[in-house]
Order: sequence, then C-alpha cells, then structure tokens
Amino acid sequence: MRLTRYTDYALRVLMYLAVTDERCTIADIADRYQISKNHLMKVVQQLNQQGYVSATRGKSGGLKLGRDSAQINLGELIRHTEADFSMVECFDPASDHCRLTQACRLKGIIDEALQAFLSVFDQYTLADLIGNNKQHTQLVRLLNL
Repeated sequence: MRLTRYTDYALRVLMYLAVTDERCTIADIADRYQISKNHLMKVVQQLNQQGYVSATRGKSGGLKLGRDSAQINLGELIRHTEADFSMVECFDPASDHCRLTQACRLKGIIDEALQAFLSVFDQYTLADLIGNNKQHTQLVRLLNL
C-alpha cells in the first residue's frame, strides 16, 4: 500500500501545526517543506472542512489545529484523505473486467491486508507523531520554527 502525496501533505501540515505555537499561513508551511503552495491549498481546504484545521482569514488570520493533536486519529485521517483504496480492479465493480472475479479469493485477501494496514494507523494519533518533548524539540529545530 502506498499513501498518496495528498495524504503525505495532510500529515505534514498537521505535524507542522502541532509543533508551532502560533497561527501560520499556507505559504509558511509550503516554504518550510519546499512543496507546492497551490497543492497545499487544496489539502488545507479539505482539512479545514473536516475540522482538522481551523482557518481564519484576514490580517491576523492563519491556520491552527482544529482540535487537540491527541484527538486526531491517523487511521481516520488517512481514510478521509485517500480517494481510492481499490488496490486491484475487482475492488471497483464498474471497472472490473477480470474473468476470475467470480471464483477468485485474491480480493478478500487483499482487503484483509488493507484493513490490517489501516488498523495500525488506527492505533496512533497526531500526538504520537510529534512525540515527547525531545522529539517535539527536534521537529521544531528541523522546521526552523
């Protein structure tokens, strides 16, 4: 299983917001990570709509976490940001042209593996990602905050 760049950016945005104590802008985050501001705007918009991020417009506006980092479950976030978990064509009946679908057990095995993959993320929160004080301090240093 491979997570999309979209999910990667969502995780990075949330980690950044979790370690900073002040509101920041999309441009700030894009500059720190050296990633596309335009792509990040789409990610932040979805994170805002889903309550992961709180965005305020205006002169004193910016971004901050929408809820405590311990309440942001990674499995839930990944399910919200990944558009498609169809690992093989038989996961999507509309595009399934495999002749073996009726008798094949591969779909069930792959689905079981996918659920196991996601269940590991279900055990962790954003707070786990930013870690203890030492790890938190190291992230702050690495991001030049």
